[in-house]
Amino acid sequence: MSDTAAGPVSKRVFIDKQSPKAYHALTETAEAVRAVAADAGLDRTLVELINLRVSQVNGCAYCLDVHTRAALRAGETTQRLGVLAAWRDTELFTARERAALALAEAATEPANAAVQESAYDAARQALTDDEISAVIWVAITINAFNRVSIMSKHPVRLIPQQ
Repeated sequence: MSDTAAGPVSKRVFIDKQSPKAYHALTETAEAVRAVAADAGLDRTLVELINLRVSQVNGCAYCLDVHTRAALRAGETTQRLGVLAAWRDTELFTARERAALALAEAATEPANAAVQESAYDAARQALTDDEISAVIWVAITINAFNRVSIMSKHPVRLIPQQ
């Protein structure tokens, strides 16, 4: 990586730009998943909480930036966003949100069968089948976008305060 007057230059390939057909298919999937989530009754703030929590687990700075702004636009509070990484340690999230977050985490790190079963059991208590399916699809989709951005090293740019 070398620096220019505009900032550091990455040696990474922006795979979304290099393979636009594949990226377009992923964005179409995201649009379908947004519709599935809406049809299942998941509000936009819950979808953004899932996007953010999965992006936290994966360490995707670009998606964290994008989805923090989207969550705020959807009406999420800065307090809840600030404690999202420790959602289990606060009472700020409803049982339904907690079940969705646990299920999204389990979908993000599926190798731990015990965690996956526990999350699924909790989801069964708080979510409908349609909501469970939608939560898992939201998690799968943001996981894919996280990997695109992480492997491409998409930059997070400072947005001037208004």
